[in-house]
Amino acid sequence: MDLDLLKECEGAKRIGISGHLKPDGDCVGACLSMRYYLQKCMPQAEVLVFLEEPDPVFAELEGYGEIISDYPEQERFDVFFILDCNLERIGEAGKYAASAGKVINIDHHMTNASGCGDVNYVKPQVGSTCELIYDLIEKERLDQELAKIIYVGMVHDTGVFQYENTTPETLQKAAHLISFGFDFYRIIQQTFYEKTYLQAQIMGRALMESIRFMDGRCVVSMIDRKTMDFYGVTNRDFEGIVNQLRNIKGISCAIFMYETGTLEFKVSLRSDQTLDVSKVAAYFGGGGHARAAGCNMKGTFYDCVNNLSAEIVKQWEA
Repeated sequence: MDLDLLKECEGAKRIGISGHLKPDGDCVGACLSMRYYLQKCMPQAEVLVFLEEPDPVFAELEGYGEIISDYPEQERFDVFFILDCNLERIGEAGKYAASAGKVINIDHHMTNASGCGDVNYVKPQVGSTCELIYDLIEKERLDQELAKIIYVGMVHDTGVFQYENTTPETLQKAAHLISFGFDFYRIIQQTFYEKTYLQAQIMGRALMESIRFMDGRCVVSMIDRKTMDFYGVTNRDFEGIVNQLRNIKGISCAIFMYETGTLEFKVSLRSDQTLDVSKVAAYFGGGGHARAAGCNMKGTFYDCVNNLSAEIVKQWEA
């Protein structure tokens, strides 16, 4: 049974929206499209978005400049949306959900299949949370700006419609969205493909120092804190590296890691159809999709790779 967004928010004066830490394109698109839609349909309500500061590549999306990233004290929200994740992944915004009159969780991650809200709409078979929002909104409310925001999220979580979470229905919805006349080619180029020279340099470094293992079926690369400081890069500059590693011929599983603290790493995983990396990530407290997932790990670089390898082998041997 579909969720009736406007009925669930009926009478609400204050509505909050949040998504996961380190928000990607789908998370940003989901939060901003929900904000735009609710403000359009419920002009009497105050609608606020709380996210870690997203990548500036999304700055042209309506509402980007209104995102609140310092999590100040707030009056109680009548309704609070958790989008594209579970409660544990929204960080400090969790305090708003804890006191809200109603929590609505909309997500497509299989690691959050049961949901975390009072009302849950979780569809792991759907390619992006933005696609779910497309399904839930009243289509007569669509306009060029809302269509563009939703489209951006769909593009990012389907890898420009090349991942296996892309269905015929996904492409039909995308076709409807671009019929509103926004410059979809430029949006894809600027938010998904385009890299700064510095980002290209760090990607080159990561590719050059990558290591193949497990009979060449896996590849791993790691950027340590010293290298990050040398180039002056942050985690935002690593976007696309793990996908590029996965594109190497013969690779079934790609791993990219960067150092977040002493003996602490953020790990990103990508795979082909032979491996469900969401199960690997979940073993270490992370999550994601079958072909794209992530987690945080502690230990030396070699300890982390050995531990990941053990879980990968378990799946290949199953």
